[in-house]
Amino acid sequence: MTNPLVALDLLIPDAILDVRYATKNNMTGRPLYPFAAAYLRQSTANMLVKAAATLRQRRLRLVVFDAYRPLSVQRLLWQAKPSRRYVAPPDRGSSHNRGGGIDVALASLDGTRLEMPTGFDDFGPRARHGADGVPVEARRNADLLKSVLEAAGFKSLVDEWWHYHDPASKEWPLLDVPFEELAR
Repeated sequence: MTNPLVALDLLIPDAILDVRYATKNNMTGRPLYPFAAAYLRQSTANMLVKAAATLRQRRLRLVVFDAYRPLSVQRLLWQAKPSRRYVAPPDRGSSHNRGGGIDVALASLDGTRLEMPTGFDDFGPRARHGADGVPVEARRNADLLKSVLEAAGFKSLVDEWWHYHDPASKEWPLLDVPFEELAR
């Protein structure tokens, strides 16, 4: 693979891996990954390394909820929430299934989570960028996250403050490589 999937913990060792789909703490209520890990295509990971460096200068670090997602897991998410607004249908896939999508939040250097507009995978109206009713500090944190990731080359989704993707990923093939294979 010319642009291989790489483990984020090796490139951004201070990132907090809170990979929700490896736990019951996700919209399906059951683990979908065999273990907590986060992978991205090398080119996308390089963009995230740049964003992490910018955040470090502000005494902040990334919290990673999800990154590469095997297509088989996308099918399970679609079964749980078959809404094109929030989950890409498996036949079309998403940037996550191509190794170019990342779901993130912010924490301080000591690991304290910063207030964000909603929890991860909250599909209510407050999860939208610029939503009404969001506390000032949460909006400020979401805006900072967005500005740093966009400056590194990512694009955001309007309905999810946590989701960012590499625009180049739309040209990449869908992948269904299991985590066990990537960990070898």
